[in-house]
Amino acid sequence: MPELQQVLKDALMQEDCGWNMGSFGAIAEFHHVYGDPAPQAHAGLMQVTSRGGLRIDTLEGVRPVAYETLSPKPHRWTQAVSLCLPHDAAAMNQRDVLTALGPDDDALLDADRGAQLFDMGLGQYQADFCIRTDNPELLEVLNENAGRSLFDHGNPAMGAILKHHPHRVLLTRLGRVEVYQMIGGPDTGGKSPEGPHTHVLPKLLKAQRTHSANTPIPEGWVPCCGVHPENPVITRLGEDKALNRSAFDAFQDLLGAWGAESYSQGKQAVWDLLQAETPAEAAQEPGAREARAGWRNGIRQWRVLHGPTPLTDAYAERFDRSAEQADPENPGH
Repeated sequence: MPELQQVLKDALMQEDCGWNMGSFGAIAEFHHVYGDPAPQAHAGLMQVTSRGGLRIDTLEGVRPVAYETLSPKPHRWTQAVSLCLPHDAAAMNQRDVLTALGPDDDALLDADRGAQLFDMGLGQYQADFCIRTDNPELLEVLNENAGRSLFDHGNPAMGAILKHHPHRVLLTRLGRVEVYQMIGGPDTGGKSPEGPHTHVLPKLLKAQRTHSANTPIPEGWVPCCGVHPENPVITRLGEDKALNRSAFDAFQDLLGAWGAESYSQGKQAVWDLLQAETPAEAAQEPGAREARAGWRNGIRQWRVLHGPTPLTDAYAERFDRSAEQADPENPGH
């Protein structure tokens, strides 16, 4: 069984590993950018760059859940480990109005500890989505409108936030992600900047979900931090790449230890059939949804590992055509 603390410590030193904290509709992501300085060793579970950072303060009560999901692209799959807490233990403050929290004494960098922290009031269950600033102009607007919803008609606070690009600070019971880059929008050409960034999507926030329905989190548990080890077939920028077999094997170890047994059984079942060269028309896919996802990703992975053949083409044609349980690809989600 892998030791969680060591897995995370190693992952924080890997440039191709991405991280996030948040909920369904409000998320902060931390990634390295090609060409930036390599990750630096820190005390504890922390990584920080000029663009943002992440710190995990505790692993008490954490259950790691490893999983793979189906990509809409039939030669790909996504993978992640969610660090989960029991539902009650994951609860944050769920404030629904802009709230002044005082100086951010727990900031990752000493230089930021005098700046003022404000909860944006997004009301999410396991995440307090905050901003941090020492800009006098922005502070004046935020203090004047504290106690109001950012989404109130005529509230100038959101416009001021988008204008001044304060640090975003996402807090969970496990730790924090900080983002120093500009907020994606008009000032960034309508795109999120490469590397650390945030998303706030009001339509998704209304769903009041802790995570996507396609993320296989066990009942009664809530994801509080997402770890995205290097994908063996997709680059950090979302492009195809040649198979990295060591990255594939490393994640299979985590999946075996922390993943759903039914998913792995579905994958192994189709691998056994392909190994035996059983014709596709003689194969029967599993009935359970999770096992069926493992079966389908098993076909994709076999084709990548061993190369496409008429047999694997027949399996893909018969079993991997549905869009069921396929997540839109986002390297940070």
